[in-house]
Amino acid sequence: MPRQARWSDRVRFLRSWITEPLRVAAVTPSSASLARLITSEIGAAQSPVLELGPGTGVFTKALLDRGLNQTDLTLVEYGAEFVTVLRERFPQARILHQDASRLSAPDLFPGATAGAVVSGLGLVSMPPRTVIAILTGAFACLRPRGAFYQFTYGPRCPVPRPILDRLGLKAQRIGSTVSNLPPAAVYRISRRGPHLPEWRKPSP
Repeated sequence: MPRQARWSDRVRFLRSWITEPLRVAAVTPSSASLARLITSEIGAAQSPVLELGPGTGVFTKALLDRGLNQTDLTLVEYGAEFVTVLRERFPQARILHQDASRLSAPDLFPGATAGAVVSGLGLVSMPPRTVIAILTGAFACLRPRGAFYQFTYGPRCPVPRPILDRLGLKAQRIGSTVSNLPPAAVYRISRRGPHLPEWRKPSP
C-alpha cells in the first residue's frame, strides 16, 4: 500500500477513535503481522467468510492473500467513512453498512453458511449484552465446525469465561505478535459440541 494511503488510513482510525472510542478498537490500523496471524487458519475451504469491523481492510487483504476471492467475503462495517473506503478497495465483496450486533443469518448467507468469522471489533470495551448478541449472530451464520477469530491487546481472551459458558463456546489462543502496535494476541472461538444451546431466549 502506498505511503500516502497508509497515512490516510491512520488519520481515519484516529478520527473515528476520537469520535467513538468505545466502538473503534484501535487508534491505528492493524499491522500486516496481525493480519497474517488472524487469517492463518483460513483458506478457500472456509469460504464464504464473514468479517466484522473490517475498518480499512487490512484483514480483508490478508484473506485475499490466503486464496479467497472478493466474492467469497461479506464485510459488516458500522463506520460510514470506512464503508466508503472498503467499497473502493474491494468492489466485488459484499459490504454491509450495519451494526454487527444485529446480524441475521438468513439475510447474510441465504442457503449457505460461513466457514469462518474474522473480527476486528473491540469486544473488551462493549457491554456483555452486546458481546452476546454479536457472538449469537455470528455463530448462527457459521457451519458446525466454523470458528470465530478475535484479536486482543489484553493478556487474556476478550470474551469472558461466563459468556463462553453461557453460549457453549470455548476459546484457544493461537498466537501473538509483537510487531503490532500495541502487541496483540489472537483467539479462536468455537463450539464445544456439535450444537449450540438455545441462545435467543431473552434473559430473565
